[in-house]
Amino acid sequence: MTAAFARYDLRGRTALVTGAGGLLGRQHVAALVEAGARVVVSDIGSAQADATIAAVKTVTPSADLVPIVIDVTSPTSVGTAGDDLTGRGIMVDILVNNAAIDPKVTSSPGVMHSSRFEAFPVPQWQTEIAVGLTGAMLCSQVFGGAMARRGRGVILNIASDLGVIAPDQRLYRQADIVRDEEQPVKPVTYSVIKHGLIGLTKYLATYWADQGVRVNAISPGGVFNHQDPAFVERLTRLIPMGRMAQVDEYRAAIQFLCSDASSYMTGQNMIMDGGRSVW
Repeated sequence: MTAAFARYDLRGRTALVTGAGGLLGRQHVAALVEAGARVVVSDIGSAQADATIAAVKTVTPSADLVPIVIDVTSPTSVGTAGDDLTGRGIMVDILVNNAAIDPKVTSSPGVMHSSRFEAFPVPQWQTEIAVGLTGAMLCSQVFGGAMARRGRGVILNIASDLGVIAPDQRLYRQADIVRDEEQPVKPVTYSVIKHGLIGLTKYLATYWADQGVRVNAISPGGVFNHQDPAFVERLTRLIPMGRMAQVDEYRAAIQFLCSDASSYMTGQNMIMDGGRSVW
């Protein structure tokens, strides 16, 4: 291994990924395993964590993976997880705040669509904020606080291109729906949460700067996952590179941001969106 690539080496370090059962959560786990880290694989249920572990071990049988159930919306659950890991001698060096609810955009002709701002349900707002933003705060309190006390650590918040730009609601329009108030839209919560994560990143980066904890964010663009072809065509017209991301294209960026390769970087948001936010 050359000196340059040695800075990406995460052997001897432990990372914790929240929402590890999701599409990108699984990729984050795989990326950290590739760099040599032991990874605590967490999700709201054991089935989700176990599925990710099985998938990663299919490719890397020797991966050191530790499953744990965490409800990131619960201070008690997050605190208990921290105590449990500490009791087992597992110190978290890297925290990846990935847990989120990505509300799907669907249509309901004949009534005002509930995804629209005017009709957006308060309980849905509260639930999604609790998972995507409050959860990151709580995990940072527990695991980031422990890093600060030890004088070293990394937090990576998974934001989005929609934390930098507004959703282009034209992407979601349905040709067979005449009334604007019935048209589906990307809900307000997703964009607000991702903007909030970038704000949390900057706050914590300065708050813990003198205690050796670096905090950055990454804003991925849309990942191809066999979406409706019409949607994919509309979206790719907005992307200079002319395509959506492949599911594994963010791995190297995760490795960079979580390792000493980015040792002089904190409080920043890496935008990786095929150029969409440039236009």
